Amino acid sequence: MKLYSADKSELMQVSTVERRGDDLVIKGKVFGTMPMSATLTPENARAFLKLLTPGLAWFLLTLPFRKGAK
Repeated sequence: MKLYSADKSELMQVSTVERRGDDLVIKGKVFGTMPMSATLTPENARAFLKLLTPGLAWFLLTLPFRKGAK
């Protein structure tokens, strides 16, 4: 999976997502070269859920089924 910046340049290539205890660990490379490991804690996941509106939640649920950029 790739994450892009606002100018459509590649920001991060995610290679693995795994559970470590109660945390979610995301591993990949930033800017294609620098290895990185990011941790999502339960507190941060709850903070993310507070940012969701019903419309954004629906968009996230339907995102995998949408057509990609041309």
